[in-house]
Amino acid sequence: MTVTTLVVADDRSGACDTGHQFAARGRETVVVGRRDRSATADVLVVDTDSRYADASTAAERVRDAVTTRDPDRVYKKVDSTLRGNLVAEVDAALTASGADLALVAPAFPAEGRTTVGGYHLGDGRPVAETAAGSDPDAPVETSHLPTRFSGSNYQVDHLPIDAVGDASTVAGRLADAASGDDPTVLTCDAATDDHLAAIAAGAADARDAADSPLDVLYVGSAGLARHVTVGSESGPILGVVGSASPRTFDQLDALPDEQVVALDGPALIDDEATAVSAAVDQALDRLGKGTSTVGTAVVVTAAKSPTDVDATLQAAEEAGLSGASAREHVASGLATVAARVTEASSPGAYLLSGGAVAAATLDALDADGIRLTGQAVEDGVPIGRVVGGAAATSPVATKAGAFGDRRTIRNCLGALAGYDE
Repeated sequence: MTVTTLVVADDRSGACDTGHQFAARGRETVVVGRRDRSATADVLVVDTDSRYADASTAAERVRDAVTTRDPDRVYKKVDSTLRGNLVAEVDAALTASGADLALVAPAFPAEGRTTVGGYHLGDGRPVAETAAGSDPDAPVETSHLPTRFSGSNYQVDHLPIDAVGDASTVAGRLADAASGDDPTVLTCDAATDDHLAAIAAGAADARDAADSPLDVLYVGSAGLARHVTVGSESGPILGVVGSASPRTFDQLDALPDEQVVALDGPALIDDEATAVSAAVDQALDRLGKGTSTVGTAVVVTAAKSPTDVDATLQAAEEAGLSGASAREHVASGLATVAARVTEASSPGAYLLSGGAVAAATLDALDADGIRLTGQAVEDGVPIGRVVGGAAATSPVATKAGAFGDRRTIRNCLGALAGYDE
């Protein structure tokens, strides 16, 4: 197996913490020490044990870790409080990888590490004023990220908080930063996980751009790693979401607009065949163009908000149907879309959310059931394999509508990309 993603970390606990972000999404992930030259994995994490080495030794170990492998992408793991040989190691990784730019986002909001106005904070305090500032071996002397990189061999630019709200803006800023003759170090603000998701998605878009694709060196802690997707040779991912839970609406809202295909509920009540055909055509068009930022995936749903649910129920009432009948129409319509998309595009994996829709979709695919693997995307979101029918042996993640947090559907798509138990 070749190395798809190489993670270069400066200590072992950070190596495992960051590697876990990929393993939790179904990627084969192996953590090794710097002297191991033979290990391969989908995601290979190398601990250079260089946080407290002198700068030249640290740089040499990073260069060696990168140049002795041939990964599709490199992720330079750095300490979320900016300790260690941050600049020397990023410069070394940028030189060794030949990337067009280093995208630096060390924030880890789940652990209280954020970057705002260029200043990196720990629980709201500048990190130089926390315990990291008094580290006896490598104290952090400045909390200002661009200033920390002022000693870099490369030009340094900064992406402020108002530029990390959506993937398209990030992708545009990356293209601008990489427009010069030499690589650039681009530091980033990030105060929330949504900011990190937009940064990672924008980098994925920049890497996959039809014209002038960029080779991006990712630099961050486990926070950014959670959102970096690893490419897959499997077929597209089809999500079928039938839950009307507020939590599901929040999870759909966290996806890029172009990734969500709406099955028109009121139209479904009036003319199911026409509504289904329209959703199928849109889903196949999205998959054909590969517009998704999480692998090649689309998520089909009949409701993105309570307003959509109300409109479908109103149409059902006007047609003399009960609420239960309306829900049956929706489940049947979504299942039919899934069956027709499967016939035309052979998805490599499925996400099914909402119990009734999951059952209807499996029936429409003539599946006999799901063989559970014992693995999960996260608590309450198991991964299995479809047994029998048109999607036989395909990976499938199932999720109750009210389960998970805002990132759960996105995490499912990432885990299913190239999943191999």
